[in-house]
Amino acid sequence: MTHHILKATCQTVHLGGFSHQLKPVLTINPGDTIDVETYTGFYIYDKAPREFLTPEFLEICQYLPSEQKVSSGPHLLTGPIYIKDAVPGDVIEVNIEAIYPRLPIGFNAIYPEKGALNKRFSEHKLRFISLDLEKQIAEFPPNSGIQIPLKPFFGILGVATPENRSSVPPGNYGGNIDNKELQAGSRIFLPVFVPGALFSIGDGHSAQGDGEVDLTAIETSMNGRIKIQLHKALELTTPVAETPTDIMTMGFGQTLDAAFESALQQMINLLQHYVGLSAEEAYVLCSLAVNFRITQVVNLPQKGVHGMLSKAMLPRAIAL
Repeated sequence: MTHHILKATCQTVHLGGFSHQLKPVLTINPGDTIDVETYTGFYIYDKAPREFLTPEFLEICQYLPSEQKVSSGPHLLTGPIYIKDAVPGDVIEVNIEAIYPRLPIGFNAIYPEKGALNKRFSEHKLRFISLDLEKQIAEFPPNSGIQIPLKPFFGILGVATPENRSSVPPGNYGGNIDNKELQAGSRIFLPVFVPGALFSIGDGHSAQGDGEVDLTAIETSMNGRIKIQLHKALELTTPVAETPTDIMTMGFGQTLDAAFESALQQMINLLQHYVGLSAEEAYVLCSLAVNFRITQVVNLPQKGVHGMLSKAMLPRAIAL
C-alpha cells in the first residue's frame, strides 16, 4: 500500500459541486492512505482577518481556473480522487484516521433567506471564531466563559455521479452530509456511480450542533488522513457509516419526516441483511434501541436524519 500527500492548490481543488467531467488530481490503489489538505471560505476571504489566510489559500481564491468552478455551491473541495478498479455498483469505504484544524480560526455565517429561522434572523452576519488548539475549545460568545469542545469533522465526503451536482444538498452519493459523528476513528461507505468513484472531500467543521440551524458550523480549513478501501460485494445504495461506538444509517429528504423515514428504512434493511432479523423484528428494535437524530436542516432541498445503533448491544460485530 502507498501513502500519498494531497495538498490543496489551484490544481487540486474544485468549487461548488461534484462533476464526473473533472480530471482526477490523484489516482490511488484500494487500501492506500492519503494526507489531505482542505480550505474553506472561498467567498468570504476578502473579509477575513490575516490569521484566516495563507498564501496558498489566497492563490486559490484569486486564481482558481474557471473549469474547476463546477456549480453554485460555496464549498471548496479537494479532489477528485480516482480509485483504481472502482466501477458503478461497487462501494468505497473511507476510513477517517485523523482530522485536525490547520488554522486556529474558523467562521460562522448567517445569510438572508437561509437557515432554520431565516425570517427572524434575516440579516447577513459573518463572525470569525478563534480556536484554542491546545485546549481544543472555542469560546463563544467571546469572553462569555462558554467553552465549546472542538470535535472536528469533514462536512463533505462524496463521489461524483453521471450528473453534475451542487455541493449544497447531500444525497445517496454522500456530499454535504454535515454529520458531526464522522470524526476521527469513523468510516463511511459510499456507493460508486462512475468509474473510479471520483471522491472529493472538504467543508471542515471544528464544532457543530445537530441541525446546524443557522446554516453554518465553525467552518474551518481542515487537514486529515484517510484510507480508502474498495468493496465489490456490498449492496449499498445510500451512505452507511460506523463510528467507534455505533452503526449509522442516513436518510435525506425534502422534509424531516421524509429524511427520518429514509434513515429508519435503511436501518431496518441493515438489521435484516447483517443481523438476520425479520423486517418486523428490526422495526421493533429500532423503536426500542435506535436513536434517530437530526443531522442538518439547512442544506436545501435536502434535510438529513441519521440513526445510531449501539454496537455494544449486538452479540457479534457487523461485518460491513
